[in-house]
Amino acid sequence: MQTLRNMIISAVLLGLFAVIGTTLVAITYNKTADRIAANHRAMLLKGLHILIPPERHDNDLFTDVISVSDKELLGTPKPVRVYRARRNGRPVAVIINSVAPDGYSGRIDLLVAINFDGTLAGVHVVNHKETPGLGDAIDRSRSDWILSFNNRSLKNPGKKGWAVKRDGGIFDQFSGATVSPRAVVKAVYKTLLYYEKNRDKLFDTPSIPIEEEKNE
Repeated sequence: MQTLRNMIISAVLLGLFAVIGTTLVAITYNKTADRIAANHRAMLLKGLHILIPPERHDNDLFTDVISVSDKELLGTPKPVRVYRARRNGRPVAVIINSVAPDGYSGRIDLLVAINFDGTLAGVHVVNHKETPGLGDAIDRSRSDWILSFNNRSLKNPGKKGWAVKRDGGIFDQFSGATVSPRAVVKAVYKTLLYYEKNRDKLFDTPSIPIEEEKNE
């Protein structure tokens, strides 16, 4: 009887500790998740405002957002976000979260900002796994190469010019690393093509709340 009683007490204590442990983990996760989400939002907003400064728009980029899909032109079969910038209700620019799927070490996630007139406001690399000291020069924290896209458009430099110099285009490649810049140049060009084909739709489609988009 004593042995059985001890077993029951041990089982109850283990169950109690499990409940307490699970509760503490859940509380910690909720607090951490909120902090992570807030940090992610702040970092993303910083990236968006590098491309479209706050003084250029008066709307909330996080609520004026839609999801679009185009595997061929946007680099992924999954929906990507498009943030719209407006001023006094008029369209200013879009920032498309497109993908360069063929980087040297995998996909390269981009923010491509396109002014209403089709010129590039800028490009920002959000995430990549390119080789440190070589392909990572696509990142503006490593070099100013990414700034070479500023003010470009489909007509400037024209289709043939939208390539790295080794392929007959105007964009520099890196010493010992051509794949990374080639992938980014191609992705930006395709994003511009997507914009040209869908400009009116991109600005006219009703916004999708962030919470709703997460559940898709």
